[in-house]
Amino acid sequence: MYAWDSVQTLLPMIIGAVGLIVFIFYEKHIAADPMIPISIFEHRTAVVNYVGTLVHGLTLWCCLYYLPLYFEAVKGYSPVIAGVAMFPDSFSVVPSAILVGILITYTGYYRWAIWLGWVLTTFGMGLCLLESNTSIPAWIFLMVVSGLGLGILFPSLIFAIQASAKPRDVAMAVAMTSFFRSFGQTIGVAIGGSIFQNRMRANLLEYPVLAPYAEKYSKDAAALIETIRSMPSGRDKDDLKDAYTDSLRIVWAVCCALAEATMFLSVMTKEYDLSPEAVQSDQGSIKGTNCGSEEKEGVSKCV
Repeated sequence: MYAWDSVQTLLPMIIGAVGLIVFIFYEKHIAADPMIPISIFEHRTAVVNYVGTLVHGLTLWCCLYYLPLYFEAVKGYSPVIAGVAMFPDSFSVVPSAILVGILITYTGYYRWAIWLGWVLTTFGMGLCLLESNTSIPAWIFLMVVSGLGLGILFPSLIFAIQASAKPRDVAMAVAMTSFFRSFGQTIGVAIGGSIFQNRMRANLLEYPVLAPYAEKYSKDAAALIETIRSMPSGRDKDDLKDAYTDSLRIVWAVCCALAEATMFLSVMTKEYDLSPEAVQSDQGSIKGTNCGSEEKEGVSKCV
């Protein structure tokens, strides 16, 4: 690992940021046929929910990647049983996504689903501060809450982005949700790993017997599973499990904070008309107003 202020850390970040700025400038001012139309980011609703899609992917994959590690390292489950233990989370995501998708299609309203999804996700990640002795009924309930919230967000975020896009940009606007969700998944695992490593090292330094192994044990959360399994039962093994659990708790806490921030940000989402006529033409309007096509073009004209 390199320090945050080291050349190895800062240089790739700076090059990436500069490259992104150059790409945006080229797409907006130079490209005759831009790969990514900047117009899909013109509306507040789209930007807010692209951020939501990124955080959604980040939170989802922190759960899917690090929860099985908790079950294997702390609970001592085999990989197969750890996968079975994920059923409450994975099996609550799909039904809630399907149900909410149907309800939004039927009612034409999506903001309620976005808000409910973020409330449940925030609440679920807050509850997910598991301990080494958390009982089976307890973690089943905790995982169902976050699973429902994450499932609700799958269709609702896409509906909001689709409804706010201009007709010619709908396909690209919806496609970008996959990019931002995948990007969130990528950085979610990376950020979670960085948080775990730093916290694990600090935790191990508090135990005199484990302190000499702090650097070694904190490098890889997955590799540490076999180390814990191979240790004889006793105080040292329990201390290592506690350190592992506490390190993962910080990962859940960060996910909870990000979900809460996005929940408040989602209040800025506007309720656009989802009727086929509005989506397929420039006559889309905001629910509860007499705003016409000018609103989608970025000029408010309400009477």
